[in-house]
Amino acid sequence: MQYLRTSDDCFEGLSGYSFAPHYIEVDDFEGSKLRMHYLDEGSKEGEVVLMLHGEPSWSYLYRDMIKPITDKGYRVIAPDLIGFGRSDKPTQRSDYTYQRHLDWIRNILTQLNLKQVTLVCQDWGGLLGLRLVAEHPELFARVLAANTMLPTGDHPPGEAFMKWRAFSQEVPEFPVAGIIKGATVTALSTDVLNAYDAPFPTEEYKAGVRQFPLLVPAATDDP
Repeated sequence: MQYLRTSDDCFEGLSGYSFAPHYIEVDDFEGSKLRMHYLDEGSKEGEVVLMLHGEPSWSYLYRDMIKPITDKGYRVIAPDLIGFGRSDKPTQRSDYTYQRHLDWIRNILTQLNLKQVTLVCQDWGGLLGLRLVAEHPELFARVLAANTMLPTGDHPPGEAFMKWRAFSQEVPEFPVAGIIKGATVTALSTDVLNAYDAPFPTEEYKAGVRQFPLLVPAATDDP
């Protein structure tokens, strides 16, 4: 599997994001490995809070939540999905499937031996995280789900989602920071917007963010 790896230089000096990077290796399903990034903050003896980001953000999304939670004695694990953040980015859109993402993120639970986990999931973090809760209920203590869903593909996703899906496929340049800005109710500084763009220096790095809207299990008129 061919992939790109965003240079570490792109992540230097990001506003509010001074966390040390950590990595695990996951299968690329073609006989090789991909590198998945995650944050690991707080006491290693503390109860685990697993934070899963959505589309098209990355672990930067949770930068302001981490310290208040670790200050209470918890351990925060915040991965970057494959194709996002500091994780490797396969270059072919066909490399991204729902099942592969589920299997990739499952590695965070198994390789780090996480138990009694509190899941915090937003957007695509819920589409994946809630499936993991269903498949491994013995590993989770509680769930905080925000702005997410667990679609089964039995029902149309609604007009708003279909407009978003069409936009994501038709826009010439995928505006990561612009999408984040449009989904917030507070003003974001230029530094913060640049940080959301940091993992994606060119369009070549955006195969994953482009493909994600097409991976949502949804009944539509499109066969």
